Amino acid sequence: MNTPRHLAPGLWKHPRNKTDQYKKLSFWTELAQMLDNAGFHAMFIADTLGPYDVYKGPANVNLIFGVTASVTYEKPYALARRLSTVDHLSEGCLAWNIVTSYLDSAARNHGLKEQIPHDERYAIAHEYMEVLYKLWEGSFRDDAINHEGKYFEVPGPHFCEPSPQPTPFLFQAGVSEAGNGHPKACESPWTICGKVAAEEGRDPNRIKIIVGINIIVAATDEEAKAKGEEYLRYADDEGALALFGGWTEVDLSGNTNDEDFRFAESPRVQSIMRRWSATVPGSDNLPWTKRRIVEYLSVGGLRAKALGSPATVADELERWVEGSGYLLPELRRRGLFRNEVGKEDATAREVFIGSRRLPDDHPGSRYK
Repeated sequence: MNTPRHLAPGLWKHPRNKTDQYKKLSFWTELAQMLDNAGFHAMFIADTLGPYDVYKGPANVNLIFGVTASVTYEKPYALARRLSTVDHLSEGCLAWNIVTSYLDSAARNHGLKEQIPHDERYAIAHEYMEVLYKLWEGSFRDDAINHEGKYFEVPGPHFCEPSPQPTPFLFQAGVSEAGNGHPKACESPWTICGKVAAEEGRDPNRIKIIVGINIIVAATDEEAKAKGEEYLRYADDEGALALFGGWTEVDLSGNTNDEDFRFAESPRVQSIMRRWSATVPGSDNLPWTKRRIVEYLSVGGLRAKALGSPATVADELERWVEGSGYLLPELRRRGLFRNEVGKEDATAREVFIGSRRLPDDHPGSRYK
C-alpha cells in the first residue's frame, strides 16, 4: 500500500500533487505543522512501513500521531518497545491503530501459505493485547511478566521505561462479531460498542467513535463542485476498481455499467451501497452503477464525502455532530471546532477521553 495516495488512484498526475515527496521527512513534518497550526487533534497514518520517520524531529507540540501495526505479523515484545520509544519521543502523543490484517497477499509475503482464519486472528489479537498490557502496565511489578499462553510466551519485563501514557491511545476499525464481540451487525457501531462496553463492565462514554470523511471545500458550492470535477479528470478507473475488489472481494471488471449494485448478490456490496447512500441526503433511490462506484472511490476511497462552500460543508458536519482555510473558520464561528490547541503537555488519551493513563475499568488496568 502506498499510504500517501492509495485512496486517490490517479491523482498523482495532478499538477499540484506533492505525494511523490513522501520519502522526505520534510513532507511529513510540514504536513504535521500545517494540521497542528490549523487546530487538528491528530494525524493518522494507515500503514506500518514508514510512520516512525515522522518522529525523528519535533514537528509540533500538540498533534497526535496515529500509526498502524498488525498484531498478526509483528512480535509483541519488539512492537511494545518501538511504540514506547515513539511515545517517549512524541511526549505522549502516540495513538495505535490495531489491525489483524486480512489480505492473502500479505500473509504469503510474511511466510504463510495462506491467511490465518478470521476468528483465529482475533483470538491471537486478544492474547497479543494481554501481553502488551502486561509489558506496558505491569513490567515493574515483582512478578512481571512471565506470560505463557496459547500463542505467545514472553517472560519480560519490558525493555523500556514507562512512557508518558504508557499504553498508547488505542483504536481499531474492526466491525465483525469477532472484532467487536457482538453479533448484531445490523446495529450502529456506537450502539454495538456501547453494549459490549457495558457488558464488559466499562463506561460506554469512554468509547469514542472516530469517523472518516473526505472534504472538498471552496469559496462557493460551484467552485467546490468544479474542484471535485477537476480531481476526477485525473482519477484512474482501474485503480478505483482494484480498491473496490480488495475491500469487497468482488471483481467488477466483467460487469456492465447498466447494473445497479444496490441489488448485488454480495451482502457486503449491498451494505457498502447503503452506507454510501446514507452519507448523502436524498440519494437513497439513485442507482449505484459501476461508473458511480468508480467516481465515488477515486477521491477519498470508502469514506463519506462532503463537497461545497464552508457553510454547506459545515452544515453537513453539524448534521453528523447532531444525530483548509475556508472550512475551519466557519466551524469555529459555529462553535463546532476548537479555537486553540489547549494544554501543551496533554497526551493522546487526554485529548480524546480526558485521562492520562488507562481508566480503571480498562482491561489493561489490572496489570498496573
